[in-house]
Amino acid sequence: MKKNNVGYLIIASAIIWGLVIVGCALKLRGTPYYEEISPVLIGGVITHMLLIWAPLGIQLRKKKEDKSE
Repeated sequence: MKKNNVGYLIIASAIIWGLVIVGCALKLRGTPYYEEISPVLIGGVITHMLLIWAPLGIQLRKKKEDKSE
């Protein structure tokens, strides 16, 4: 897999997660289950951000600094 494809996969992951979250929220809106599912969806988003995007951001920042030196 080329290095450029990794970026596209990450963006695709974010789009998929976004669509899943919005879809679940729309489907559950107006039901008594919305309040139960909302914390699960929010927890998934926060975990995804911490485990995927934070390390990726750090790695990309280091790579950018190495190129500028």
